[in-house]
Amino acid sequence: MRWLDVERERAEFAKFYNEHRDDCLRAVTAAVGNPQLAEDLVADAFAKAWASWRKVARHPTPRAWLVRTMLNTRVSWWRRHRREVALGDHDQIATVQRPTGLDETLLGILQQLPQRQREVVALRIVLDLDTQATARALGIAEGSVKAHLSRAISTLRKHIVPADR
Repeated sequence: MRWLDVERERAEFAKFYNEHRDDCLRAVTAAVGNPQLAEDLVADAFAKAWASWRKVARHPTPRAWLVRTMLNTRVSWWRRHRREVALGDHDQIATVQRPTGLDETLLGILQQLPQRQREVVALRIVLDLDTQATARALGIAEGSVKAHLSRAISTLRKHIVPADR
């Protein structure tokens, strides 16, 4: 009987992965601004999701759980690497453009937003989560989500909407 449970869970996870990987990648790319790092974070978060699939499957918003895991992993990575010093061009990573589904110009504009505003945009707009789910995923109040989203949209409008309008 246990073997059937594992196969069922594997099939559920595979379906979840196939349905949500691209959305999560777009959201995390919007939040961190680095497509290569976003891919690493997505892979790591899905690996963690598989390891805890029973818990994740019961979560009210599994995609939000994934994105929060990705952002937490990003913070952990940053803390570990912030004191490293690059040695000229020796440690430079080759830039490889990968399609993320996000316009490169928009991605550049998103990078000008503060981190929390990028996270809110990623969850509310890219993943289309509601305010409550976004607040839970980020560990902030619903009012804060609304305020960050409002400020982000205001800033984005300045860059996207033509000045003669």
